[in-house]
Amino acid sequence: MIKITFPDGNFREYEGEVTVESIAQSISPGLRKKSVAGYVNGDLYDLNRVIESDAEVKIITKEDKEAFSVLNHSTAHLMAHAITNLYPGAKFGVGPDIEEGFYYDVMTEEPIVFDDLVKIEKEMSRIVSQALPITREVVSRGRAFEIFEDDEYKVELIHAIPKDEEVSVYRQGDFKDVCRGGHIGNTKHIKHFKLLNVAGAYWRGDSDNDMLTRVYGTSWFSKEALAEHLHILEERKERDHRKLGKELRIFEIFPEYGQGLPIWLPNGYAIKRVLEEYAYKLERKAGYKHISTPILGNKTLYETSGHWDLYQEGMYPAMERNGEVNVLRPMSCPHHILAYKTDLRSYRDLPIRFSETNAIMHRYEASGSLTGLERVRSLSLTDAHLFVRPDQIKSEIKAAYDLIFEAINGLGLQIDYVELALRDEEKGKYHDDDKLWEEAESMLRSFLDENNIEYIEMKGEAAFYGPKIDIQVRTAMNKIITMSTVQLDFLLPERFDLNYIAEGGAKVRPVMIHRGFISTYERLISILLEQYKGAFPTWLAPVQATVIPVSLDVHVDYAKEIYEDLFDADVRIEQDLREEKLGYKIREAQTKKIPYQLVLGDKEVADKSVTYRKFGSTEQVTVPYNEFKEMILSEIKNRTLK
Repeated sequence: MIKITFPDGNFREYEGEVTVESIAQSISPGLRKKSVAGYVNGDLYDLNRVIESDAEVKIITKEDKEAFSVLNHSTAHLMAHAITNLYPGAKFGVGPDIEEGFYYDVMTEEPIVFDDLVKIEKEMSRIVSQALPITREVVSRGRAFEIFEDDEYKVELIHAIPKDEEVSVYRQGDFKDVCRGGHIGNTKHIKHFKLLNVAGAYWRGDSDNDMLTRVYGTSWFSKEALAEHLHILEERKERDHRKLGKELRIFEIFPEYGQGLPIWLPNGYAIKRVLEEYAYKLERKAGYKHISTPILGNKTLYETSGHWDLYQEGMYPAMERNGEVNVLRPMSCPHHILAYKTDLRSYRDLPIRFSETNAIMHRYEASGSLTGLERVRSLSLTDAHLFVRPDQIKSEIKAAYDLIFEAINGLGLQIDYVELALRDEEKGKYHDDDKLWEEAESMLRSFLDENNIEYIEMKGEAAFYGPKIDIQVRTAMNKIITMSTVQLDFLLPERFDLNYIAEGGAKVRPVMIHRGFISTYERLISILLEQYKGAFPTWLAPVQATVIPVSLDVHVDYAKEIYEDLFDADVRIEQDLREEKLGYKIREAQTKKIPYQLVLGDKEVADKSVTYRKFGSTEQVTVPYNEFKEMILSEIKNRTLK
């Protein structure tokens, strides 16, 4: 007899073999049909895994968030089974569920390409029709090595399982996989799936290892849910910043001449300048002082900061000439520290908030990780470092956080969640002053708690010099991007012997706060391109209006008059004086996603008016010119997001 207790405190007693599935069936057939898996004493159990003793059980149904993970994890196994049948000798790395689906890394003698996905899907459907039970077996480590002796990737994964943990093997038909679970119980429950793409992936993320093929897919509980998700994916293709960047002439990258090194074209440069000015004005109002520092420094600078020892793999090689050894900077904090050291500082001077609006940095990212503007090797950003007294730490962190919040919201983006990045004592990349770490982590945690900011703790994600608050934004492509960061640092002031004169005349160490504002401009523009699908709000658009005279013979003088007046008012305006048909010019302006097209003919000249067409609308509106000018200048000044 086994006693099963449910989340509401009620319990039932069962005889014989008890599983999550049988418990659900005993409650109601309807619950059984909706059941996917269950938590047994907090552990994830498959539907058909036997419960061997009294336990607390929570049944996971299709409505629960965890159900999607279980389904997609099971579908990853289903896909691997199909690949095994189609590609004899296939070897497998890892195959997890991910936020919107799953993937599996595989090595096959005959490479899997995109066109092969259809035949893999057909084989998956055939296996589904066989209604194969998905069963779990606990084996010894020795037996596990025997089962997977022909797959060196699985052998390596078994070696990585802690010796005090059991090794579980899952089977469906003649397919087997080493896995922790949980699973949906039978292949017949996996009905609505789609394989999406293939990509290369280094084994265990190490470029020195084998390159495997990563096959992506997604699985859903209904045909309608799958269709809706595929529609969203198609919509995202239209939002892809790489596609929009090329169409709208924002940027270009020539891999043969420099991977990860974007060229800003005129439209992209205009957006970047607007964003720089946006950040500059927000910071000036908040009391920041702006500086400009070099893009390289002597190797000694980075040795002192610790970057040379701890971050060298992300830096470009040192350049030696005439006995000097210089390095392209990967970050600006050592340079801003030097700016602090240019003067004797008093406690009255603090806080000092230095910011660099266009800090250029270079980081050597692996070629496989480079993605359009999202991840590049030459990056620019508004980067700030604050030097504060200990009694100013919390107020300055709050002011920095509030400024970040204002900036992100002003761009039409939203914070998805906040991370508190802490050190991992078992990793050797962190400085070893336990007292400083405990103090810094406690300060950031208490700031978040006192301001009722929800957060998740991420052990091992701190910078080498201190813990940090990372602000995450979810993009229109459903990617989570670290947009901003506030980092607390007691270490670098020590290494650079920074001081200020306290009220009593003693020398005291300042505390340093690293503050990343609105990501790099490369990544930010990629996010905004996708957010607005290239149709930027007027204040941010590279070209805000274009003037189109109906006739070059009759209306061009008025067109030039309008152009010059708006240009002098700092509107980013163009005039189309080409010998082309009027309809063609209007369509082209729409294709370029210019917010306003001003069409000027006889009536407009006579009335001193303009007829404008807003991007995305077929309506033509005629208003006095001064009224239009007031409207567009108001949109720009107020940074209207519509």
